Amino acid sequence: MASLKRWLERRRNPWKGVFFDAYKAWRKENGQARLTDYADLPEGAVVFDVGGFRGEWTDTVLAQSATAHVHVFEPHPGFAETLRQKFRGDSRVTVHELAIGSSTGTMELSDAGDASSAVADHGKSFTAPIQKVDEFLSDQDIRHIDLMKVNIEGGEYDLLPALIDTRAITALDRLQVQFHLFEPGMQPLRDTIRQNLEKSHTCTWSYPFVWEEWRRKTS
Repeated sequence: MASLKRWLERRRNPWKGVFFDAYKAWRKENGQARLTDYADLPEGAVVFDVGGFRGEWTDTVLAQSATAHVHVFEPHPGFAETLRQKFRGDSRVTVHELAIGSSTGTMELSDAGDASSAVADHGKSFTAPIQKVDEFLSDQDIRHIDLMKVNIEGGEYDLLPALIDTRAITALDRLQVQFHLFEPGMQPLRDTIRQNLEKSHTCTWSYPFVWEEWRRKTS
């Protein structure tokens, strides 16, 4: 039934084909294992979990890098409170109930659980704080990030250009991002971001609109 649903969706929206092909390759090549290999993180690594949801990804990082400090960003108030309770007493985790991006203020997010988005319209909505990413780094005196995971339901199209434009991207060693494909126009947006990322980082692997990883160039 699932395969029939995907076939029908691809017939109705052929522009989604790039995602379906990438997802098939991701499953075949066990992309999840590649995504969650953090054995090479240094002692005391600074990690950003952008789109924390329930904290499973932070758990994965800490299981492999016990000395890491993880900054978890979750603008959804319910999920943020769950994260605070989950990591209460764990000094390795700081929960930030906000989004980071190109501006400081508030934004309207659709409320759809782990798919809550500033881009996709799911009906219900809530207002959340957002802080300009370079201001956040300055306020927190963070000058280096060893690893950043970005899964924010379309918000990557705001955050990543902000990282690049402010040169904050040069402080980031390793980026894992899930680009989202809600409409055809997001394909050229991703292409432009990738072209700009190539000035400072190298794409080590990519499954378009599933997950991809970038590492900072060393020379």
